[in-house]
Amino acid sequence: MMSPSQKDRMLLSIDDLYMTLPQVKEPILKGVSFSLEQGKTLAIIGESGSGKSMTASSILKLHPQAMYPKGSIFFQGKDVLTCSPDALRALRGRQIGMIFQEPSAALNPLHTVFQHISAPLCTHAFPLACSVHDYVLALLEKVGFPEGRDRLQAYPHELSGGQRQRVVIAMALACKPSLLIADEPTTALDVTLQAEILEQLKTLQKESGMSLLFITHDLGCAAHMAETLVIMEKGKVVEQGPTERILKHPEHPYTQKLLASCPSGTPAPLALPAPVLLTVTNLSVEIKQKAPWFWQPSRRLSIVKHVSFQVRRGETVGIVGESGAGKTMLSNALLRLVACRGSIVFQDIPLLSLSSSAMRLQRRFFQAIFQDPYSSLNPRLSIAQIVGEGLQVFRITHSKQEQEKQIHRMLEHVGLSTTIALRYPHELSGGQRQRIAIARALILEPKLLILDEPTSSLDMTTQSEILALLKALQERLALSYLFISHDLSVIRALSHEIIVMLKGEIIESGTNEALFSHPKHPYTKQLLKAYL
Repeated sequence: MMSPSQKDRMLLSIDDLYMTLPQVKEPILKGVSFSLEQGKTLAIIGESGSGKSMTASSILKLHPQAMYPKGSIFFQGKDVLTCSPDALRALRGRQIGMIFQEPSAALNPLHTVFQHISAPLCTHAFPLACSVHDYVLALLEKVGFPEGRDRLQAYPHELSGGQRQRVVIAMALACKPSLLIADEPTTALDVTLQAEILEQLKTLQKESGMSLLFITHDLGCAAHMAETLVIMEKGKVVEQGPTERILKHPEHPYTQKLLASCPSGTPAPLALPAPVLLTVTNLSVEIKQKAPWFWQPSRRLSIVKHVSFQVRRGETVGIVGESGAGKTMLSNALLRLVACRGSIVFQDIPLLSLSSSAMRLQRRFFQAIFQDPYSSLNPRLSIAQIVGEGLQVFRITHSKQEQEKQIHRMLEHVGLSTTIALRYPHELSGGQRQRIAIARALILEPKLLILDEPTSSLDMTTQSEILALLKALQERLALSYLFISHDLSVIRALSHEIIVMLKGEIIESGTNEALFSHPKHPYTKQLLKAYL
């Protein structure tokens, strides 16, 4: 227990905090205690469901049904748990900023980029020395989104995952808060941009004296950013202390397990001869950009430019590149979710010439796992309904008992308990939702999986388990993967062939060994330098 004088010296003090929810029997948080000084950085690390995000959201009391039977949260000497609603509103966004884990859930689909970033400025009447327009542009520049000048009128669905994340970061920094809570702030960013964002946060912290509560599953980021680490498991703090001491001499077995869970290894050799499953030739995608003013003509932006590659049966082709490089738009084009030009041949069938009904039949054989599980799962369906939906659509099972058996088997395959079958997506952590998305895709036993950042929201131990699962399934079922990621350690562990994209084009491609050993393009060398 901290004395009142000690609490006064700390910007943030959490002492013996317990948190419960009405629908959950066990406490979510169990005796959580730590403190953060002004201008310092503290990182919270743990697996999905360990209580990291719940601890962060409790600081702003973002869960209206949450109850706190024991403990306290002091910010600037005041107990947040006893604050009035008006006092909390004054804190949120002004004194305490928060970068949420999933940008799609944090952004209003009806608001533009400019409206999102300017909203906290207007809400708190934040004084500015320049116009709101210029201030917003400066913020976008600081968070590594210089092309935001042309995207101020864009809506969230028109941005890439990394671009949405940068808009959320700009929103949190808009009012120059005393405390910034960053919940996985670089999850959707490539390695080069991740390094830039982290350096920018450190620079802003140094300039303003801001404190940073950094929540992550990336030990490398935590080591780079934080002076103090807090390790959480199942709602408890199992170890905390100086970063250097914990990384070099971890005491708790759980901490040791986390440190040993970095993705490693190489893909299993491809069985030859391997027939070609997918051939993409000269594929291009353009989107129509809305003009800022109604009298101005709209423009067409080229997102994917003349891309060609092949995927063989049982092979993993990795696609890597920075946010906005066209990786996700390429996957959407392969699924015929966006208009495109060129040729896509899957199992000797030209997909671009198929009717909508014929295309639906083909989709059983190539499934997608999208980058953001929160927006790809129907919030009105239970987990069992989500995972089993494909079985009903394609009429694969004929009895309810058989369908239930397959759903439970698949949940166990991806490391989830069958007891969550009747729960809903909002009741699960980010990592659990991602595993549900993987189970939904795998239950149809497709021949090709398009995986768009499937492990970006997972902690290190779960990430290793999912990669091991994907490798085992590929070997057993001769599955082919088109694996999109900004994490080069994941790409290296799973991919036989690697494609590097920049500004919609393929700038380099080659085998796993050749690309990591002898990169040719300057951008590829830059990526590997940031990774290594």
